[in-house]
Amino acid sequence: MTISPLPQFEADLASYLKEKEDRDAYEQLSVPTTIVVRFGYNRMVGEFPYQGDAKPGCGSKLVVKTHRGTEIGEMLTSTCRNSGCSKSVTRKEMLDYIKNSGGRKYPFYEQGKVLRIATKQDLDDQSKLEQSKNALRITARSKIKQHALDMRLVEVEPILGNERVIVYFSADDRIDFRDLVKELQYDFSTRVELLQVGARDEARIVADYERCGQYCCCKNFLKVLKPISMKSAKIQKATLDPLKISGRCGRLMCCLRYEDETYEELRKNLPHRKSRVGTPEGDGIVLDSQILTQLSKIRLDDGTIVAIPIEELTTPEHAKAPEPQQRPEPRSVLRKEPRRSRRGEQTERAGGSESSGEGSEPRRRRKRSTEPRSTTESAALPKSTDDTPATDRPKKKRRRRRQGGRRPRPADRASGQAADHSTSGDPSTDSPKPTPPASGDAPQPKKKRKRKRRRRGGSSGSDNPSPPSSPSNE
Repeated sequence: MTISPLPQFEADLASYLKEKEDRDAYEQLSVPTTIVVRFGYNRMVGEFPYQGDAKPGCGSKLVVKTHRGTEIGEMLTSTCRNSGCSKSVTRKEMLDYIKNSGGRKYPFYEQGKVLRIATKQDLDDQSKLEQSKNALRITARSKIKQHALDMRLVEVEPILGNERVIVYFSADDRIDFRDLVKELQYDFSTRVELLQVGARDEARIVADYERCGQYCCCKNFLKVLKPISMKSAKIQKATLDPLKISGRCGRLMCCLRYEDETYEELRKNLPHRKSRVGTPEGDGIVLDSQILTQLSKIRLDDGTIVAIPIEELTTPEHAKAPEPQQRPEPRSVLRKEPRRSRRGEQTERAGGSESSGEGSEPRRRRKRSTEPRSTTESAALPKSTDDTPATDRPKKKRRRRRQGGRRPRPADRASGQAADHSTSGDPSTDSPKPTPPASGDAPQPKKKRKRKRRRRGGSSGSDNPSPPSSPSNE
């Protein structure tokens, strides 16, 4: 029976051998003479000489002497060959990187030196300073409020060697803070330096993570913060919502500038919109293009729309599109059939089809024939005179008076025609407020009362006769 090692054991053995080789190579390396260090809240970079015996690696905490004082720094790399963590770079490579990253604006310093590798005591002292920042901020805010200065406190940075305390603030205009500095120096018992920063520098100091899940670029590796235009967002076809394309600083996100050059190069290869191009399927007009996929949306001369890679686009055979002899069938159906149906519906609504016996014209003739009849009848009616009875008057007039109820008649008509209305016997012409009867006309109010009862009750023998018009009639 043969015994074969497991694959996991072989992988562990390979990793162990590799670590041993690296350890042996590290022991053979010499001590670095220059180290590139990152320090401060603004992530400044400097190259300082080192004269110690220990060999620090990338990411080691160091105690450095800078132009600001003694503080804690982090080792990035070394610029001498075969030294440190075996990931050193040459000085020429470092200078080229600085030149491409901003040149003179890059925060690079050479005045300083590396004192030692940070010990446990150094790290404990640094942590105590970090804890004391809260009290320093409260004191600084109270003094700013006391002097009524138009400025906003961002952060307070104490130095390990206690040489100075740096106060970062933001303001719209220049501020005279000489009196404030004197009071803060008295309270902090050390030198105080006030430094005005912008929105992007403020985000570099206080921000942590962005919506992408990574550390903010300005705080991690980006040193020179250049302005970004809205043109970059439009070219990349990103959303133009300010909330989605703005970073922690409230300005346009710095990552829009990373791919801006690539988008510009790719966009130069795309054809212009509404330009005529040739394709393997025929000539057409460019409707739209995609920068990353390098595709163009083209409408051919026959009406079809296709997506063609820009590598397959050629010069068109015809400078102008040929005139179509006949429209495509689906388009004519979609445009003409609804119009015919609407016209048919309108004819049906107007008076039916022409084949039916009764159309719209006979109905119109009937209406016209009724009009002269009404005029002749109205003309044939006799005019109302004193000799004509009231029953021959038009019914329309009687209906209006019945619907309106009792209406007061004019005074002149009531006085002049009282006798005529009393003899006519028409109940609709009775005055709502009759004149008091004379002594010789006693039976006349009784007749009016009986007729009123018939009109209201509907018959003379009704069970509920109408009440008398006045108590004097009884």
